Amino acid sequence: MTQPTLVILCKRPLLGNGKQRLAAKVGQEIAWQIAEALLTCALEDVMAWPGAVVISPAHVKDNEWAESLTKQKHAGKIPATVKVLPQTDGNLGQRLNALDQTLRNNGFNHLIYIGSDAPDISLIDFYAISRAFLNFDTVLKPTSDGGVSIMASRKPWPDLTHLPWSTSHLGESLSLLCMQNGHYVSSLQEGFDVDEYEDLPHLVTKLAHDQRPARRALLALVRQILQIKSSKQKVMMQSENHYV
Repeated sequence: MTQPTLVILCKRPLLGNGKQRLAAKVGQEIAWQIAEALLTCALEDVMAWPGAVVISPAHVKDNEWAESLTKQKHAGKIPATVKVLPQTDGNLGQRLNALDQTLRNNGFNHLIYIGSDAPDISLIDFYAISRAFLNFDTVLKPTSDGGVSIMASRKPWPDLTHLPWSTSHLGESLSLLCMQNGHYVSSLQEGFDVDEYEDLPHLVTKLAHDQRPARRALLALVRQILQIKSSKQKVMMQSENHYV
């Protein structure tokens, strides 16, 4: 069995950059804290993977930052099994196609792509994909909002440019596109990702018994945020009732 390469597509968490739908409900600073915690969760599993790993930041300017992520885990050095390869310009589909072509040209043929906003992903998913590659070309992990949290394939991706990214139709459209281009497609059990405030209670339920350290830290953070939000809402309701 050929051990796949894990590829993490990540955006550097910065105040006011990313998770804007979440920030609209909780504020920029809390959204940034959640983005940081989500990225730590993704790295927790990626760094535990025994095979090759590629960290792919969204911008070339964040290359040094991406290198620092792995140096922190390995005594200031980038291990031979880890490579940092920034994404090019374009929409997500164009960036994925360009990255995929570069990796395959360099001998990486069984590739598992993940983002940094699906904390329910685990090594169990990665090993399931390794087994699925014996019979299928492409394996997807759908999310409850109609997207995907894992895109894995042992074939080059078809042209992903015109897929409905960030919509509830992405998962279905991606699967259909792959099948139309000759891929045998399999799906893992449905998962979830975190884009909206409404995703946070679901996260608490799903991660309640997860013992991975980064997940425990994320869970504690989200519980605190929900408690503060609930307390503020109660105060507002009491204030409104006072003036009725």
